[in-house]
Amino acid sequence: MSDTLIPGPASGAAHRRPARAVVGLALSLLIAVAGCTGSPEADSGPADRAADSTPVAVTGPLCDVLPSGTEPGNPNSLADQSPGVALTWIPVLTTFEAAVRATGMAEELSAAGAITVLAPTDDAFRAKFSTENVDQLLLKETETLRGLLREHVLTGAYPVADLVAAGTVTTLAGTPVTVTSAETGARVADRADTVCADYQATGARIHVINKVLGDLPDTAHEEEHHH
Repeated sequence: MSDTLIPGPASGAAHRRPARAVVGLALSLLIAVAGCTGSPEADSGPADRAADSTPVAVTGPLCDVLPSGTEPGNPNSLADQSPGVALTWIPVLTTFEAAVRATGMAEELSAAGAITVLAPTDDAFRAKFSTENVDQLLLKETETLRGLLREHVLTGAYPVADLVAAGTVTTLAGTPVTVTSAETGARVADRADTVCADYQATGARIHVINKVLGDLPDTAHEEEHHH
């Protein structure tokens, strides 16, 4: 998959995000807005932060292709960012981060205290929803989308090992989900595996997962039928 350079949320520094084969209108507009406006919390740019802190160790097969070292968006640089800002710097979370902004969930995540975010990749959203469906959720069905996001947030900041040890956790939506050990770290709801676990943000752990949770219907197949 080719890469495209998109400005960071506030510093203007470019960082890599995988280009989507098909990007819906709503999503492309939200990405553009993120590149032009940004949050005051990230004015100095995450790459300049946390230089002297204990290194943040992320684990999983996808970590190898995500920012590391001194690159903008590296795990160390996100440790003192709010969850909403940290999400903007993880390149494979374009759709999830756009959904957080579209629903106003960033403020809720910051105010919630200790939380765990199970963030599906762009590929996970593409496998679950058609582009038209994603646009509809972002523009018209934000309450439904907010409910979906709450299925991906847990009370308590769980390192991936603690998630596995817990065995069962409950989402902000009130849904109990099982967690078991998996080769990549953890399997959630017998469906999603962590593919880059243990990002840290202020009061939060962020685990990148490879499937969308919740019970919204699959619509990706509808897009295939239209081509």
